Amino acid sequence: MRILVIGGAGYIGSHVVRAFLDSGHEVTVFDNLRTGLRENLFPEAAFVHGDIMHPLQLRAAMAPGFDGLVHLAALKAAGQSMLHPEEYAESNLTGTINILNEASRAGIRRFIFSSSAAVYGSPAYLPIDEEHPKDPENFYGFTKLEIERLLDWFDRLKGMRYAAIRYFNAAGYDTLGRIGGLELQPENLLPIVMEAACGQRPKLSVYGDDYPTRDGSCIRDYVHVTDLAEAHVRAFDYVGREDRSLTVNLGSERGVTVLEMIERARALTGRPIEAEIAGRRAGDPAELVASSRKARELLGWVPRFSDVDTLISSTWNMYERVCSK
Repeated sequence: MRILVIGGAGYIGSHVVRAFLDSGHEVTVFDNLRTGLRENLFPEAAFVHGDIMHPLQLRAAMAPGFDGLVHLAALKAAGQSMLHPEEYAESNLTGTINILNEASRAGIRRFIFSSSAAVYGSPAYLPIDEEHPKDPENFYGFTKLEIERLLDWFDRLKGMRYAAIRYFNAAGYDTLGRIGGLELQPENLLPIVMEAACGQRPKLSVYGDDYPTRDGSCIRDYVHVTDLAEAHVRAFDYVGREDRSLTVNLGSERGVTVLEMIERARALTGRPIEAEIAGRRAGDPAELVASSRKARELLGWVPRFSDVDTLISSTWNMYERVCSK
């Protein structure tokens, strides 16, 4: 089938494109290359350079006709969203409305959306399932939740079936080394650990060591980006087969502390990776762990690469290329 992947040159997007190609689909990437990279484009996939803020560019890209659309184009730094909400409103909300309007005009009836665990806010209970209260603590999470609500209306009014996929902490890289470029300006733990291992930064900060966890640092649920990408393909198939929309969490269901991740990275990379303890960051809960039972039951999705060693080693394989230059 013909799939349009918006934001397909980015970190997660390139893995999603790879998964659809590996499943035999015909893929077109639409990306403005603001954070996406040409190195992440595959020769088997068509590429359209365009911006979601320009509806006519979207309209032209969708004109050939597509069986489905994957939307991964968004600003995603939670902290920055609190400083610059106007930018996040424009890119995430207005941009998505442009995509929805043009997809509806083009007759696209399957819409796969990159959502986030940020829609939940601080956990009222663990593990977090899809019925957990939705109370975002940052503007980024708010935009993701509002888009989910928009999708629900387009389902009811336009018959556009969607899958909203709520990621926990995406990490890792393609284990076969088929992704060409590193994520630009990463803000997540594992890439920052790798930058310290490479010497791109002298040390990294651990924000708090006095949480009520087994070693005092925060616990997070990390899911390998290849596992995430596979779930997008399975969600696309489900939406078409069942003719119904879907919202699922994607996480490994295993919590790893910040200090555990750093210590294991030291062992696997053979690098010292200097870390300093800093104060807690506002809004950082002690523990976030997903329930992915719904994805298992409805999609048959089981993460294959989300163990700590694979997360670290696949990321280090990418960063070691930089270190060796």
